[in-house]
Amino acid sequence: MDTIDKKILALLQEDATLTVNELAGRVGLSPNPCWRRVQRLEADGVIRKRVTLLNAAALNAGVTVFVAIKTSQHSAAWFKSFSKNVNAIPEVMEFYRMSGEVDYLLRVVVPDIAAYDAVYKQLIRTPGLSDVSSSFAMEQIKYTTALPLQFIE
Repeated sequence: MDTIDKKILALLQEDATLTVNELAGRVGLSPNPCWRRVQRLEADGVIRKRVTLLNAAALNAGVTVFVAIKTSQHSAAWFKSFSKNVNAIPEVMEFYRMSGEVDYLLRVVVPDIAAYDAVYKQLIRTPGLSDVSSSFAMEQIKYTTALPLQFIE
């Protein structure tokens, strides 16, 4: 991956609606070579997909909850059931298996506490959870979907 690929990625992370001509002009290429690079980055899995980011508050989904989950269950069968349950909840935006004291961490987006309570009730349907701890975000200080590219070689 060279500096032009990095420029392409940086630009697309900021605005995926750029036309090939606009993108090519900004990175100093003609459209065809630029398009081939974008296609290669997609084929290589570097570009996973292109999306539109929505304003959560404008859509009545302005409450972010971080949910820390502990369990004594660590079998593959239990995780399969738990993962299926969590993935079926549309309000769960991110789902991580963690190291340390917490086993799983979720980022949940809802309109209000009552809506989170409904999510909580869905979560605890999975047997074997020993602790479900929720922290409500008071203010979003930084939010980005753009990955840092300075470490790419």
